[in-house]
Amino acid sequence: MTKRLFWEDPYAKRFEARVLEVRPKGRHYEVRLDQTLFYPTSGGQPHDTGRLGEARVLDVYENEKHGELVLHLTDRPLEEGAVVEGEIDWARRYRHMQRHTAQHILSQAFLRAGKWNTVAVSLKNPVITIDFDMTPDEAVVKEAEALANWAVYANLPVRAFFVEEARVPLLPLRRLPKVRGTVRVVEIEDWDLAPCGGTHLRSAAEAGPIKVLGFERFKKHTTRVYATAGWEALEDYLKKHEALKTLALKFASRPLEVPQRVEKLERELFETKGRLIEAERTLAGLLYESLPGTHVAAEVPAIALGELAKRLAERPGAAFLLVAPEGEKARFVLGKHPASELDLDAAFERLKALGAKGGGGKDRYQGVLPPAQIPAALQSFREERVD
Repeated sequence: MTKRLFWEDPYAKRFEARVLEVRPKGRHYEVRLDQTLFYPTSGGQPHDTGRLGEARVLDVYENEKHGELVLHLTDRPLEEGAVVEGEIDWARRYRHMQRHTAQHILSQAFLRAGKWNTVAVSLKNPVITIDFDMTPDEAVVKEAEALANWAVYANLPVRAFFVEEARVPLLPLRRLPKVRGTVRVVEIEDWDLAPCGGTHLRSAAEAGPIKVLGFERFKKHTTRVYATAGWEALEDYLKKHEALKTLALKFASRPLEVPQRVEKLERELFETKGRLIEAERTLAGLLYESLPGTHVAAEVPAIALGELAKRLAERPGAAFLLVAPEGEKARFVLGKHPASELDLDAAFERLKALGAKGGGGKDRYQGVLPPAQIPAALQSFREERVD
């Protein structure tokens, strides 16, 4: 059995341990110690990283057959029987502690706000996820977030202790334990009591601020909530604040005025699009009238390409090639009316021989063409007339 020092003092950063066993595992090494500060991936909380002597600890996990054993994956071997000094990546550990304590606070907050029970959690990323056994309800989410931050500002003490299985039914646990025998319980004073093997903060205040970033329906009758806490919540706020300040400068406004400026811009854009569509139709109509006959090959403005092609495709017996220069390339539409006898597939193959790229089938092909090949493409199509 590996002694778990992280349960005794989750704030400890360094420790000494004896190397009991070292085994190769792929390009790395699996190391077993008599005791460890390294937390193994468990209960939704990721593993610690750091070093053992000169070796880097890349992963930490429990033995599949003997869960009481903690194994360390290192980048180099250690000497069996030797005493080594270990050091965990404290910044990583502390963030995991903030996430985990915040998750306990939030789980209890949702239980109080709407009787939502936690069914699954993930603490792998700065944005933690909690799945609840209820359908989405924005009012519950807002109330739960407020309650969670009340627990933060109340600076409630956090402690962990062990109880025998026989005493478990006597405790007001938020959920039943998943293990048998001696059970480790984490208590947030006057707030939450839950079985847990993870590392936690000394007080709820260290988990703040807690911010719910969003929620959505997940699977059948469950809701997934996305949240962030502690340093990661502050970092998220900083990024968003800087982004909002940048937008405010572009709009020559104050940060909180940006939404109104964006709404105004959206209205103006919608109106401009309407005028542009009308101009496209007008121009396409004029070009349509200027291109008589049933075999049309023409260079046209890009703005009118789509609408003009649509109209020509409705002209009985028509076949057409429209080309529109657009920067370093030229767009084309090759099409025909269903009654036309032109072999459109063969016409497209001749365009490809000139460097055209695109696709389609039946009565329409479209794509891009090298601008230098526009005259040759139009001339080639004119020579394909079906009389």
